[in-house]
Amino acid sequence: MKKVKLKNASVGTGIRAQQKERTRRSLIEAAFKQLNAEQGFASLSLREVTREANIAPTSFYRHFRDMDELGLAMVDESGLTLRQLMRQARKRIKKGGSVIQTSITTFIEFIDKNPKVFLLLLRERAGTSAAFRSAIAREIQHFIVELADYLDEANNMPRHFNEAQAEAMVTIAFNSGAEALDFEPEKRQKLIDKLIFQLRMVSRGAYYLYRREQECQLSKEKE
Repeated sequence: MKKVKLKNASVGTGIRAQQKERTRRSLIEAAFKQLNAEQGFASLSLREVTREANIAPTSFYRHFRDMDELGLAMVDESGLTLRQLMRQARKRIKKGGSVIQTSITTFIEFIDKNPKVFLLLLRERAGTSAAFRSAIAREIQHFIVELADYLDEANNMPRHFNEAQAEAMVTIAFNSGAEALDFEPEKRQKLIDKLIFQLRMVSRGAYYLYRREQECQLSKEKE
């Protein structure tokens, strides 16, 4: 009898956990729906979000302490979603293809399909909240580290060269992503072509500097 009661209690706990996660998910999705070019996260109200999620305002606090915690959860989710896409892109590259072209195409496609997600990262990156700026800086650093790790495997250059190259590439891509939000398909393709050209310049410049450093080192050793 006790085993049956324990089993029923466990099932009940599992169902409640699933319901809680669904409600939490609804709040995050509701907040994203409210974002647009005119309205950023800072201007969202708790009542607007809960109304969109179709829950009582008081229920909000069962899932988040305040709106800032909701926003930080949105930032974490946005960064994770994009990083997962870029990892998938790098797996495709291993089967053949240009690392820069595949990565940039994947990145712009993400912005095209998830404009509000990227808008959150872009806008709050320079927002007034220190917590938001710090969270987005961490997400960008994750991109840099993962790209540097890939470059470590792809070339024979030292880590500091790959980190500098990765940071330059991520910075250029994120800054150009702001333009992509407002571009029509034709202009967006031109942006992709420009980005690919710029990142190839960064890549070749890094390799040239590395070779120059090696040559200088060999020259000093011969003296």
